[in-house]
Amino acid sequence: MAKPVQLGCVHDLRHCRHLCRLRDKRFLSQSHIFRSNNWNRSELLFVSSIGLLGTNLESYCEAAERLPHPRCGITALLRTHEGTPSMAALPRSLVDQTYRRRPRHCIEVLIVGVTSAFEQKALRRRLQRKRSVDDDFVIHPVFVRSFEEALHETRVNANLQAVVIRNGFPLHSQDCHLATSHWGLEGLDADIEAVPESERGPTLGRLIAKLRPELDLYLVTDGNVEEIAARMGETFKRVFFREEDCDELYPSIMRDVAQRYQTPFFNAVRNHAKLPVSNFHALPVSRGKSIRNSNWIGDFGEFYGMDLFMAETSATSGGLDSLLDPRGPLKLAQQKAARAFGAKRSFFVVDGTSGANKIAVQALVRPGDVVLTDHNCHKSHHYGLELAGARVDYLDPYPLNDYSIYGGVPLRELKRTLLAYKHAGTLDRVRVLLLTNCTFDGIVYDVKRVMMECLAIAPHLAFLFDEAWFAFAHFNPTYRERTAMGAAAELEAMFQDPDYAARYKAFSAEFDAEAWADDERILNTRLLADPSKARLRVYVTHSTHKTLTTTRQGSMIHIWDQEFKEKTEEAFYEAYRMHTSTSPSYTILASLDVGRRQVEMEGYGLVQRNLELAMTLHEQLSRYPLLKKYFRVLGVDDLVPREYRQSNVESYFDEKTGRSNFETVWRTDEFALDPTRVTLDISATGLSGDTFKKKLMEEHNIQINKTSRNTALFIANIGSTRSDVAHLIKVLVKIARETDDKVRDLSTIERSIHDKRVRSLTQEQLPLPNFSAFHPAFREMDSAINLGTRDGDIRSAFSLSLDPANCEYLQPAEAEGAIAGGRELVSAGLVTPYPPGSAILVWGQLISPAILQYLCALDGEIHGFRSELGLRVFKEETLRRILDAQKSSPEHGGAS
Repeated sequence: MAKPVQLGCVHDLRHCRHLCRLRDKRFLSQSHIFRSNNWNRSELLFVSSIGLLGTNLESYCEAAERLPHPRCGITALLRTHEGTPSMAALPRSLVDQTYRRRPRHCIEVLIVGVTSAFEQKALRRRLQRKRSVDDDFVIHPVFVRSFEEALHETRVNANLQAVVIRNGFPLHSQDCHLATSHWGLEGLDADIEAVPESERGPTLGRLIAKLRPELDLYLVTDGNVEEIAARMGETFKRVFFREEDCDELYPSIMRDVAQRYQTPFFNAVRNHAKLPVSNFHALPVSRGKSIRNSNWIGDFGEFYGMDLFMAETSATSGGLDSLLDPRGPLKLAQQKAARAFGAKRSFFVVDGTSGANKIAVQALVRPGDVVLTDHNCHKSHHYGLELAGARVDYLDPYPLNDYSIYGGVPLRELKRTLLAYKHAGTLDRVRVLLLTNCTFDGIVYDVKRVMMECLAIAPHLAFLFDEAWFAFAHFNPTYRERTAMGAAAELEAMFQDPDYAARYKAFSAEFDAEAWADDERILNTRLLADPSKARLRVYVTHSTHKTLTTTRQGSMIHIWDQEFKEKTEEAFYEAYRMHTSTSPSYTILASLDVGRRQVEMEGYGLVQRNLELAMTLHEQLSRYPLLKKYFRVLGVDDLVPREYRQSNVESYFDEKTGRSNFETVWRTDEFALDPTRVTLDISATGLSGDTFKKKLMEEHNIQINKTSRNTALFIANIGSTRSDVAHLIKVLVKIARETDDKVRDLSTIERSIHDKRVRSLTQEQLPLPNFSAFHPAFREMDSAINLGTRDGDIRSAFSLSLDPANCEYLQPAEAEGAIAGGRELVSAGLVTPYPPGSAILVWGQLISPAILQYLCALDGEIHGFRSELGLRVFKEETLRRILDAQKSSPEHGGAS
């Protein structure tokens, strides 16, 4: 028999599910000595094989209580004793079955209440007695004694999955360190002190639900449970009266965690792959047969693994579902996504956010509707707006000319534009405000304020936010406040609150009809929307694959629309069917389901870790003299002009206050900067952005995507590691050192050339062009121009451009000469530098000298511009023909 396991091996023993059974069964016996009755054959074989029969188990059980582990299973013990004679006594079937056993997950449950050490130990034992070997999760309780400690633990403990709030606990912690920490009661309403003890549990539940909406909350109280359940049923999963039904608490926690963990469509695909299917339909690659039977493409299967092809099928039956008419696991998966991302409805998209944007635009816009959007929006929006027949008013974001980066559209500009349509008598035609939140470079709107003030002027307005780069943001409380879904939830609750109704009544009494007639006063006032008129219609598109764990092209549409059934449902489903393949990738769909599971179970921790990693990168790049000589991290003071920074904060990190500036900025400023975007000014190296990007990839295997002439953007995501950051810093140090050596060895002439190149990148940046205007041929009528609105009909311009007879090509030099000669050049195409995919010209837009000059200075990939042919523009006779036709139309006084 093998030598008995020593206590020092408990570190390995804690992995063992049989040890869990040993602990549990210990409490069924009056003696702590193991007895062989009451145990099944596999357990007997196991304990006998490692010499535990007749030994004292107290030390093992006590140690295991202190050392829970997320991967409990017999596997680790078997490996510990692998090769010993006792292993030979174990049946091979038991060993094989054990190695295949799926590991369990340890879930931490926060218990809030005043409990003694004895009570805590007793509760642990009660939980252990309820444990079954078939459970998928192992509960590890975490005890706190006060309101303050509970908030602290919720914020710092990313492993929490549930919170049990018990009756009777103090407000403040006795931990003096905690009481002065950043994670105490700082920032809460002053009247929190006045909350009676009986209401502390429900109040704490509300705050935790706001901080961590993914957590399952339970309340154990001796108060009026019926009244609390009716009032706070959406906050708590269950409300228990004292201890009368607490036997239900354990299965409730296990069930609710399991529901979040469940991935309906991924499970369906995996189960379908196990079926012995004979395929007499499409997809020869299904089940990998066309690969296995090939003499030539076996490497394809070896590279991707055969499981990928086992899951490939064109079936919608056999436990699967149809994306275009989901009724089974896909429907459930999308419902779970809506819950996870705080939406009323969510839809999976397999054509990336380019497809999602077109779906959302066509669902909301009818021919002739006016859409307000930033002119640097993604090119997919332009195509969607053209297909929908929208009249588009392109708004100018603030420019950062020194770095060739666009910011966001100021709220003042949004309000000014809405007022122009109001004065023109056409405000009712403005249907949608479309904004990019967060931009590629990390500029984030105060979404709640944007919607509030725009709804004050146009209560019917719908909002479409392109959050392609912001899918992760819902899983951090600071970020969440600036997401469209988070803001929509807050505004809906606010509009239903009697206190807000009273606020609005006082505001409207002060801001009377005379004030509404004064544009300047409107622009300078923080407006409130009328809760009786405003309707929240908010749509969001996410490139889930960009910032979360999903395969390429996996995206989602999230909706919070109070009038979806009444106004949008049919149009949305038509647009969805139009732009969704009838052969969607099940791999993409399954990955969306799994990505949702990940962020519900661990998203808070992943985003927090990513944020800390990015902050560390900021600090490290700003610390070392050699790096600072050639690279400068652009901070919030560089990318957000002072007039949009009400906090006056210039840096997210301060040696005295740490990173608290980050939360201050995100709470107060009109625009904030996402710190997971690290933009480096590289102009001091003398390298252009495009050259620098190629150098990183070709010489150092570092991949980035977006650059400008003098900047490079590095994006930290939940897959980034400290090793990645260390590698990046090492490479940047190497480039800086190489540059330093090179500059030191330059001759006088070479130094002059280098300095000139650096000067051109630092001091000679071309100003970013604003949207010029639509040519009158694509305006509705002359009176519209006189009334001050700028919308144009891009569909008619697009349709006209499809006929080659209407267009011609001009090289940039020819175009420059034509403009100088007085000709109005009008774009017949969508011209888009990529990345980032933001157009600088759309169909029907006048080509200004500034736009032409900027276009000529661009490096890299430009969609819609053919260097061998030049710019595609409308012929002069084409534009004259359109104008003549407009003048003769009845709307312009011509003959009918």
